Amino acid sequence: MERHYQKMQRFYAQEGGAPIVQQEFGFYSLDRWRREGHLCGDTNLNELFGFDAQAKFELGGLGWCEAAFLPAFEERVLEDRGEHELVQDCAGRSVLCFKGRRSGFMPEYVDHPVKDLRTWEENVRWRLDPDAPGRLDNMEERMQPYLAQAQRGGIICQNVIGGYMYLRSLIGPADLLYRFYDDPQLIPACMESWLALADRITAAHQAYLPLDELFLAEDICYNHGLLISPDMMREFLFPYYQQLIANTRRRNRGKPLHLQIDTDGHCQPAIPLYQELGMDYLSPFEVASGCDVVALRRQYPDLLMRGGIDKRILAQGPAAIDAELDRIMPFMVSRGGYIPCCDHGVPEEVSFENYLHYRKRMAEY
Repeated sequence: MERHYQKMQRFYAQEGGAPIVQQEFGFYSLDRWRREGHLCGDTNLNELFGFDAQAKFELGGLGWCEAAFLPAFEERVLEDRGEHELVQDCAGRSVLCFKGRRSGFMPEYVDHPVKDLRTWEENVRWRLDPDAPGRLDNMEERMQPYLAQAQRGGIICQNVIGGYMYLRSLIGPADLLYRFYDDPQLIPACMESWLALADRITAAHQAYLPLDELFLAEDICYNHGLLISPDMMREFLFPYYQQLIANTRRRNRGKPLHLQIDTDGHCQPAIPLYQELGMDYLSPFEVASGCDVVALRRQYPDLLMRGGIDKRILAQGPAAIDAELDRIMPFMVSRGGYIPCCDHGVPEEVSFENYLHYRKRMAEY
C-alpha cells in the first residue's frame, strides 16, 4: 500500500506514534503570497509544503452548507444598492454582497426560502426529490474512480449536509428557533425529505462499495457552545440521524463505519451528544472559541480529531509557533488519531515565512 494510504489508515486506527497525515484545512493567504512573489501560477503546494497525496475520497450529491437542490435556485441580482447588491443564491436565500464579490467573505443573509408549510411545498420540497432527473444518472461511470481508490486502500467517505445546517439554510438561524416551537409540522416535514434524499443517495453509492466514513457538515456550535439545546437536537434531529446511520451500517457489508461531525465554534458541549449516535471523529476544533485539542484528547481519549492549530499564532512568528507546536504535537502524536491543521483556512495575516516555518516543524512529526 502506498505511504499516504498507510498514514491515513493508521490515523483511523488511532495508532500512537505513527507519522501524522500532513494536510491543511484551506488557504485565504495565497493571493498575498503570490503578490509577494513566493508563489507562481504552477506552484505545487503539496510539494512546497510537504503535504501528503490525497488518501480520502469524498462522495457528494448530498450538499454541504446548502441542501442538494435539483434544480438549484436561479442565481440573480434582486436589487442594486450601490456598492452592494442583493442577490438570490443557489439555495434561494437573499444575500447582501459587495458588488462583484460574492465569495471569499461572509455575506449578510437577508431572507430564506422557507417561512411555513406553504413556502416549503412551493419553493423547496420538490427540489429534494430523490428521483429528480439527473440525480442518479451514469452511476456506473461516476463510481469507477472510487472503486479504484478503494481497491488501493483509499478511504471512502459520504458527505452529507447535517440536519441543523440544512434547516438553517432553509429557514435562517433566528427564525428556525421560533419554528421549533411555533410550527410543529414544518420541521418534521423538512427532515423527512432530508432523510429520504440522504438515504437514497447513500444506498446508491453503497450498491457499488462500502463506506469508511459518514460525514455530517453540521456547524451547530458558536463561540460559547450549542446554537440549539440538547433537547431540541434529540427531538428534531437525532431520530433522522439514527435512521440514516442504521441504514448505512446495515448496507455496509460488515465494514466498520466512522461517523464524523464537522462543527465550528465551541464544540465541547456537542461531543457527548453526538457520541450517543456513535460519533467517533470531530473537526475542526476552533481555538478562538476555546477548543484545546490536548485538553479534549485527555477527556475523550478515543475521539479521532482533525484541526486545532490556532491560525492566529501562525501570524505571530517562529517563537510563538514553536511554543504552540511543542505544547500540542508530542502529546497528540503519542496518542494517535490526530490530523493537525488550521482550525479554518490560513488567513492573509500569516506571512509566507511563518507558514513555511510551521510546515518545516510539522515535517519533524
